[in-house]
Amino acid sequence: MTYKDDSVVPELKLNMDDRNGDYVRLMNSEEVFGGEEPPSPRKKSPLLWWLKVILFCIIGIALGVVFIIWVGPFLLNKEVVPILDWEIRTFSPLVLGVFLFASLVLFPSILLPSTPSIWVAGITFGYGFGFLLILPAMSIGMSLPYFIGSLFRHKINMWLEKWPEKAAFMRLAGEGNWFHQFRAVFLLRISPFPFVIYNYAAVATNVKYGPYILGSVAGVVPEIFVTIYR
Repeated sequence: MTYKDDSVVPELKLNMDDRNGDYVRLMNSEEVFGGEEPPSPRKKSPLLWWLKVILFCIIGIALGVVFIIWVGPFLLNKEVVPILDWEIRTFSPLVLGVFLFASLVLFPSILLPSTPSIWVAGITFGYGFGFLLILPAMSIGMSLPYFIGSLFRHKINMWLEKWPEKAAFMRLAGEGNWFHQFRAVFLLRISPFPFVIYNYAAVATNVKYGPYILGSVAGVVPEIFVTIYR
């Protein structure tokens, strides 16, 4: 910069290069002072997202195996089995079936686990009738929170803002086409993510009801068979 009579006059710097003949290249201020433009942020790779999902599922399966082999039998013998025996002795099969169907429908809406009801249904009615009782009831039970959550979409979005990482993971399920949403919901169902919470949060992720319920049903079928078998 050249200072003259309390005024600032910008000085233009010319860079002459003999190899360019008669051409003159003008250098801007960023080139003179060595400034560089910041690099543009790189987009996240979908492959990296799928690797995280697969790792998440592997961890969930490992935790599930540990629970089934060590924690589950201990809880069954000490707490669950006495309660199940009392229910079976107290109620008739018809009354017990109505009670189990109602519990599988209502428990997801009030954030209670449905596993004990699945156990009782398997013990009382076996694989065939037990499965036919459990699957429709759980389908209704997973649908109710979806429609109830649609009435409180704004509040659910505010609640999800408190956990941005988990919210971003759930919102990925609402992106893409019908099959992408179905696959994302299915993976969330078989992962250790608490699905009783996702039942309400799904509506805030813009997941359509069709892929939501079909992905949910497909995701809980393995759990039903494993639970009935246990």
